[in-house]
Amino acid sequence: MESIGNIWLWASFGAIVLVMLAIDLFVVGGGKQHRVSFREAATWSVVWVSVSFLFAAGLWWYLDGSFGRELANQKSLEFITGYLIEKSLAVDNVFIWLMLFAFFGIPLELQKRVLVLGVLGAIIMRTVIIFAGAWLIAQFHWILYVFGAFLLVTGIKMWWFADEKPDLANNPLLKWLRGHMKITDELHGEKFFVWRDGVRYATPLFLALVLVEISDLIFAVDSIPAIFAITGDPFIVLTSNVFAILGLRAMYFLLADMADRFSLLKYGLAAVLVFIGVKMILIDIYKIPIGFSLAVVATFIGISIWLSLRKEKRERPVG
Repeated sequence: MESIGNIWLWASFGAIVLVMLAIDLFVVGGGKQHRVSFREAATWSVVWVSVSFLFAAGLWWYLDGSFGRELANQKSLEFITGYLIEKSLAVDNVFIWLMLFAFFGIPLELQKRVLVLGVLGAIIMRTVIIFAGAWLIAQFHWILYVFGAFLLVTGIKMWWFADEKPDLANNPLLKWLRGHMKITDELHGEKFFVWRDGVRYATPLFLALVLVEISDLIFAVDSIPAIFAITGDPFIVLTSNVFAILGLRAMYFLLADMADRFSLLKYGLAAVLVFIGVKMILIDIYKIPIGFSLAVVATFIGISIWLSLRKEKRERPVG
């Protein structure tokens, strides 16, 4: 599969990711017990989004000088559209995390450690899935139709079950873990495991981490095919995914106290998946322009947020 990625672009991308991860882990205190404030989350959300768009600008500048304005415009739009799709779909993942932490009674000061590891795991998993997906598409073009149908069905199911709440108490994986591991009833700070009388016990923090990683994998299965509908270039797919994920933890703490205000957002996300699914199914009949796709995705998300805020304002108690 053709890609604009060369050794210099991959090296630059890798260096940026490593530097940002190092800052997040060691400067911001990602690995330490720490309660993230709304102001800190907002600041870092702005930083992550700014870095992502600076990368898009740098990519445009490089491609414009090396390959011409047309390719620079196309690839930059693909990156921004992929980034927006991934960022939007990630909001649904944030809502799942909120329910997981509430279910296990994980306080805010311990959530950061779980999410740091969750983000690192998500980057590794998505890198593997993206390159596997790129290989499959290169070998079997028809699989694009499978991806499209999958996204279409997923979008319809998301719309249909938008108001349903996951039944974590009866989650099969959680039941299996509890049946095969000794688990403490209480937290032990940031520890995932503790020893009692020579026997190792897992803590609820470990269970939360496992389910966070599983939720990342499930959402990757939704979001990655969606970006392949925008571009078949593995470099654009991976970079847009990773930059969106890097800011996911900050976005979580930013939305932690406002999740109820976006009650209709799932309908917007469902509409995005349906649109992208249709776009992928029609890929050999009519290629929907990238700029139009970007406008549609932004419109669906924007309208669902606007309607959510209006609904929340109407239902807010007076006085």
